[in-house]
Amino acid sequence: MGDTYGGESLLFLTDEQLRQGIEAMYFAYRGFTADPDRILATMAYGRAHHRAIHFINRAPGTTVTNLLDILGVTKQSLNRVLRTLIEDGLVESHVGKTDKRERNLYLTEEGVALEARLSDAQRVRMRAAYRDAGPEAVAGFRRVLEAMMDTEMRRKNDALRDGGS
Repeated sequence: MGDTYGGESLLFLTDEQLRQGIEAMYFAYRGFTADPDRILATMAYGRAHHRAIHFINRAPGTTVTNLLDILGVTKQSLNRVLRTLIEDGLVESHVGKTDKRERNLYLTEEGVALEARLSDAQRVRMRAAYRDAGPEAVAGFRRVLEAMMDTEMRRKNDALRDGGS
């Protein structure tokens, strides 16, 4: 009757087991963001800045429209974040080559360096957790995360993983 975990079927989970999973996810997210948050705090930046830097790095030349779509934030909110990153010399905005109304976003050398510091901190934590959990757990964790995404988010995730934007 399916795989078991601690003697319990994974096909039927109690509300308490689901609640424990939700709480573990909250606490894991706090741990996952803690190191980058400390770095960002010294610069008066927040998680929105981190997310923008991360996705601009993943898809250099991405448009503001695409970044809005990926992040799911308002244009006003993203403009505030981008204005700060551009003024501080971490992001460059170039007029689109085919559509002059588009703005293509790139990290500067300083932006790339900051992104590396932020990601390195998260990679250290993730690598240790993955190593402790083992390859089967890593594969299962990824399947769980992808199963929790709605169809559109899974499409965006797949596109980034495949090198698209």
